[in-house]
Amino acid sequence: MITARNIVKSFGTTHVLRGLDLSIEKGSIYGLAGRSGAGKSTILRCINGLEEYDNGSLIVDGTDVKTLSRMDMMAFRKNIGMIFQQFSLLERLSVYDNVALPLRCWKYSSGVIDNKVRELLEIVGIPEKIRQKPRELSGGQKQRVAIARALTMDPHILLCDEATSALDPKTSQAIIGLLKEINSQMGITIVFVTHQMSVIRGLCRQIAILEQGKVAASGSVDDVFRRQPRALKNLMGEEFEDSDRAAERSIVVLLSDTVPDSLISGMAADLEIDVTIHPVGREGEGLTISFPEEADGEVAHYLAAQMIDWKHICDDTSSREASCSQKYKARMRVANADTM
Repeated sequence: MITARNIVKSFGTTHVLRGLDLSIEKGSIYGLAGRSGAGKSTILRCINGLEEYDNGSLIVDGTDVKTLSRMDMMAFRKNIGMIFQQFSLLERLSVYDNVALPLRCWKYSSGVIDNKVRELLEIVGIPEKIRQKPRELSGGQKQRVAIARALTMDPHILLCDEATSALDPKTSQAIIGLLKEINSQMGITIVFVTHQMSVIRGLCRQIAILEQGKVAASGSVDDVFRRQPRALKNLMGEEFEDSDRAAERSIVVLLSDTVPDSLISGMAADLEIDVTIHPVGREGEGLTISFPEEADGEVAHYLAAQMIDWKHICDDTSSREASCSQKYKARMRVANADTM
């Protein structure tokens, strides 16, 4: 769907992208993470043609972006939706008119516009706000309007530039859930730029961490967190410290062909908890998963439902490597949980 090879981009004497390589599959939810100035937003603007890159190759939905004429670029952008951190709604327009704006620019009939706007407001969950102005909406509702507007042209790709950074954690989780539903139901490829690793873990399947205009680490979200490359540690900083260990519970999961790649990110998203993982064994045969102590029961039930074998790590700090000898079988855990 999106393939970038050796992309170079400078603004005057400032080098922003320095040979960036990227490959994003159709239908995926792909996270671009990195600190400010790493080049995240710049590559996003190159993908939708808002910025020209200096050198390299960028193929988006089968089209070489650099070869497009002005007229071809307009048609190309119809297939790419965009949502922003600050919503970018027109305050003087109602919710209806904000969503309808792209359709009116392309001169669709009033009947088509009306049907589309109402359909999209149902999808994003705010049909009752149709006549209100942006100033009457909460931050989450404004972002839902922005998402509806981005979907008006039935895009193949949805680009999200820090789309949850202005929202509180609960509202952010709701927007993440909405984007996952849109991806699942419509098959739209989503590229999500953020510095919030909790969003990456809750939403994305694949990740690229950018440093100094290049991809410093990439892969599936679970794999990157399991490997813990230097780029991830640089980005997360103090989040890797173990100062809060006393308030956490840790378990060990042995990896096998029956353990899905999305296990950890799926659990973190479904249970709405932060988790930390560390590889176990010389060859990474297992994972130590740490999570808030109060989520212990939920985690046990979740792993049981997934038919995953696991074991607690003993709380005795004098023997950190020792683990509880009892190994809970998944079916037994489900049976015990269901009788409570």
